[in-house]
Amino acid sequence: MTTTAPHNGHDTTPERVLFVAFELREKTWKLGFTTGHGQKPRERTVTARHHEHVLNEIAQAKRRLGLPETAPVVSCYEAGREGFWLHRFLQAQGITNHVVDSSAIEVNRRRRRAKSDGLDVRKLLSMLMRYAQGERQVWQVVKAPSVEAEDQRHLHRDLETLKQERASTTTRIKGLLSSQGLRVTSLTKLPEQLEALRLWDGSPVPPGLRRRVLRVYAHHTFLSEQIAAVEAERRAQLQASTDASLDKVRQLMLLKGIGINGAWLLVMEFFGWREFKNRREVGG
Repeated sequence: MTTTAPHNGHDTTPERVLFVAFELREKTWKLGFTTGHGQKPRERTVTARHHEHVLNEIAQAKRRLGLPETAPVVSCYEAGREGFWLHRFLQAQGITNHVVDSSAIEVNRRRRRAKSDGLDVRKLLSMLMRYAQGERQVWQVVKAPSVEAEDQRHLHRDLETLKQERASTTTRIKGLLSSQGLRVTSLTKLPEQLEALRLWDGSPVPPGLRRRVLRVYAHHTFLSEQIAAVEAERRAQLQASTDASLDKVRQLMLLKGIGINGAWLLVMEFFGWREFKNRREVGG
């Protein structure tokens, strides 16, 4: 696989490219290297997140495959738990990197491979070269947010996680009580309610169950305090910050039917840093 150097009237020699695919795992990363179709890929395994090892392997691959040190490098990896830090690191080294949406990768239906399954490094290399040749349908490249835009997403995501965890404690408490034929409509004054509850035979809630319910309730109360703190932080930012993204949140909240939760989510996840060229991209 080659790319044609810019025409300057004299040099028409095609420039060879080093293609690199990452298969990212928790403890180790597998790297695949090639310069084109038909060449057996060079495969190496490095310790996960040791970026200096990655650079060393790229340099060695260039030497082994007969490429100059200045040869361009094009790489890819599937979006996942590593996020975008690796993408930013590779770009800082002058490497053209693609973060690929694993749910939008072309699959062979005859083999019935789930789209969410991780691809091996050779398959990624093959698809990377096809993508470089112009076959855009092989996968979908994820647009990486800036460090600032990514950091802004933590607040509402943290709030959503806290609310889900609190809801699970509510369900757990009600389930524990239901196992004894008991029911509470609200957790506002749960300790007092436990003292007043009686089993089918008129006896009080057993001490072991009471202690367990109160431990879960303590976690429920802690989560409620965390939620209140995050919501207060969000309101403070909305009132005082002059950030452009928060200006968009305030504008959306002027629309009828859109509150702070919906406006914040739309801006921080979509309109704050993504660029939509048409309706299809908005829907996707």
